[in-house]
Amino acid sequence: MSTYRAAQVTAPNGTFELVEREVPQPGPGQVRIAVEACGICHSDALFVSGGLPGVSFPEVPGHEIAGRVEELGQGVHDRGWRVGDRVAVGWFGGSCGHCRPCRQGDFIVCPNLTVPGWAYDGGFGEKVIVPVDALARIPEGISASDAGPMACAGVTTFNGLRRSSARPGDLVAVLGLGGLGHLGVQYAVAMGFETVGIARGPEKADFAKQLGAHHYVDSTSGTPVAEALQSLGGAKAVLATAGNSEAIADTVDGLAHRGELVVIGADTDPLGISPVQLLLSGRVVRGHPSGTSQDVEDTMAFSALHGIRPMTESVPLDRADEAYRKMLAGTARFRMVLDYT
Repeated sequence: MSTYRAAQVTAPNGTFELVEREVPQPGPGQVRIAVEACGICHSDALFVSGGLPGVSFPEVPGHEIAGRVEELGQGVHDRGWRVGDRVAVGWFGGSCGHCRPCRQGDFIVCPNLTVPGWAYDGGFGEKVIVPVDALARIPEGISASDAGPMACAGVTTFNGLRRSSARPGDLVAVLGLGGLGHLGVQYAVAMGFETVGIARGPEKADFAKQLGAHHYVDSTSGTPVAEALQSLGGAKAVLATAGNSEAIADTVDGLAHRGELVVIGADTDPLGISPVQLLLSGRVVRGHPSGTSQDVEDTMAFSALHGIRPMTESVPLDRADEAYRKMLAGTARFRMVLDYT
């Protein structure tokens, strides 16, 4: 019997343990991936904690997957995939294809979306079975340890910016310079936006400039963030990557007329925004969910073209629990990655 290693938790918020599992066979419309790297996303905590409906234990999370196609299920060969293809799979782990959003081509908001680590075992294991529509090709020059985070953190920030109302030359602010924000600033600069980095503390100013930001706003300086943005002319868009409702709401009055707040940082607290703040200047607040497998491909191609990479810290699979705890504590180097190579 052929086996592979996986890191799993057997109870909500349990400790990761390394186990041997039998290698699964892909069904029709599926492929098996030999995983080479898997990023650890903060939303993995929703699965490890059992905080989402449908999560079952033992739980193998991981939705920032990169590796190679190892075996094809029935019907996959006809869709252009071959054994050995380098692929990534992110939050978008397949859609149903028949609901109203899917029929409209809006696959990422499919109510039956299958997320790795939720709908099926994720990338905290050396093998994973995924639907063929979840596959994104990894371009030359992008390593597996970089491609994994780009399939979630990368596509979320890239897509959030390119689908915003901002155009090259407009002032765009990125709230937060962490795992999402450090990519958001790089993408904003490469897209031709006059880019503002917003974070806590004067010590982040140099880092924001290293990422390419043209301006830095210290949210702890005593000057309200909105006032600082208006002094620069007002932001056409704010990409809110920080998972803090209060900090997100503090940016709204910094938007220009017809400005857009794009929310990608998750928080369960309500946003303290009044209708008047939106009505008088025609402002928009929009939630943005990740991106499809094609969007992931676009993200990686853009990143390869512009030399954009996530800042990562890689550890082997047998240190999965340590890496996960480090991510939770916020002491990771932006993106923790399990590297199986």
